[in-house]
Amino acid sequence: KDLAGLYLGTPEEAWNAAADLSEKIHLIYKDRPFKKVLSCAPPMYNDLWVGGKCTYKLEPVVAEDGELIIYAPHIKEVSVSHGKEIQRIGYHVRDYFLKQMDKFKDVPGGIMAHSTHVKGVGTFENGVEKPRMNVILATQIPEKVCRSINLGYRDPNSINVDEWRDREDEGILYVPKAGEILYRLKNDPFKQN
Repeated sequence: KDLAGLYLGTPEEAWNAAADLSEKIHLIYKDRPFKKVLSCAPPMYNDLWVGGKCTYKLEPVVAEDGELIIYAPHIKEVSVSHGKEIQRIGYHVRDYFLKQMDKFKDVPGGIMAHSTHVKGVGTFENGVEKPRMNVILATQIPEKVCRSINLGYRDPNSINVDEWRDREDEGILYVPKAGEILYRLKNDPFKQN
């Protein structure tokens, strides 16, 4: 790839200029959220630990109570390096862990962070977890494992990718090579100034 930009000046000036360019190159803005998103993981994501980027980068454009499917027929396991720990704690919204820190004090923070990033935003009140969206795996990870780690399951063979293309007007977003570009809403309700 070619160099996109080179900036000089104070660290703040160079950083701000680089961030402005990065926003133009690495972000896609959408006018409205989508009720269904097919997030296609490229083959370089060989497990859910890295394939989780397919959620992180798209959650901002998933509608409330929407569904995000990580379509990755090549993924066979949750994590090569942290699989046992993740299978022990599962995938949960941030407050699930924050409100029960005594229960999870022995879990490394990076593993909990991964869990919350894949599950997405939500609440945990009076012992009830309510995620903002439903995350579904369409991988070779067995349905029993998906359910045990608090994620949905869909047989990847049941998905015809071509049926997802060009349906944004219907509230359906197809993203090939997901995890590479951050998607945001033009009028982002979560944006912080």
